[in-house]
Amino acid sequence: MRGEKNQTFARDFILLGLLDPKHYGLLFLSLILIIFTVAVMGNTVLILLIHLDTRLHTPMYIFLSHLSFTDILNISNTVPMMAFNYLSGRKSITFAGCGFQLFLYASFVGTECLILVAMSYDRYVAICHPLRYPILMTHRICVIMAAGCWLGGIINSIIHTIYVLLLPFCGTRTIDHFFCEIEAMLRLSCVDTSQYEGGVYVSSVFFFLIPFSIILVSYGQILRIVLHMKSMEAQKKAFSTCSSHLAVVAMYYGSVIFTYMRPKSYLIPGQDKVLAMSYTILAPMLNPVIYSLRNKGVLCALKKVFGKTLCHKNENF
Repeated sequence: MRGEKNQTFARDFILLGLLDPKHYGLLFLSLILIIFTVAVMGNTVLILLIHLDTRLHTPMYIFLSHLSFTDILNISNTVPMMAFNYLSGRKSITFAGCGFQLFLYASFVGTECLILVAMSYDRYVAICHPLRYPILMTHRICVIMAAGCWLGGIINSIIHTIYVLLLPFCGTRTIDHFFCEIEAMLRLSCVDTSQYEGGVYVSSVFFFLIPFSIILVSYGQILRIVLHMKSMEAQKKAFSTCSSHLAVVAMYYGSVIFTYMRPKSYLIPGQDKVLAMSYTILAPMLNPVIYSLRNKGVLCALKKVFGKTLCHKNENF
């Protein structure tokens, strides 16, 4: 066993990557880099707007700024290295580098899942209990919730990272993925990991399944209130907003839930890469558009910053 552990720290890993040089790999890489640029710029602009405009210093936008920051870190953790490996032809990654990437990946995914829950709760209180909103969503409570999201994601990541890195990796060190991902690394271990996989399943219930259920219930209550609105225009706006939010949430949670909670019999080669793309590459690009740039308050702040027409009133929903 000591020899196996020595092997674990002595050799680098090989990332097979997402792009096939023989099948439009460069074209696909260009598309991914465009998505990466749009995601980073869109989320950065959103963070700056929320910071500069005092009218956006509300719980809803504070959570949005945390979501944007998480998205920037999440996509930056995978795409630059993937692009470098493809262009340089170098696919190896050190043991320490792989462990650090795994830690960051698990931290950001877990944190984002919890932030999405906090955002849905904020909207639920604002629409279903508007009179109690100033009491239930004070600045202090908002800061505590945001800090709790980050702390929960980081603690969960530390546990998984330590366990995975202490596994003995025998034989091939080839990871069939474009970054160091938990499930892909477990397949390289030469010991039985079934007990740990049960722990991953339990963790997925707390970080993915339960939060997703809470979000669905929150938006279900929101839609119930919306249906009782007399204004057809207000109903249309609410339905449009809720459907957009739920589409992104369903894509994000659906991908991670299927990745970590599906039976092994459903494992298809290459499937994990496609699923990972949706929540590490596509979601960071879509989130600022769906959650914020379609929001009237953000658009008003954008016009104000660029010296265009000022808005008279900021609408949060």
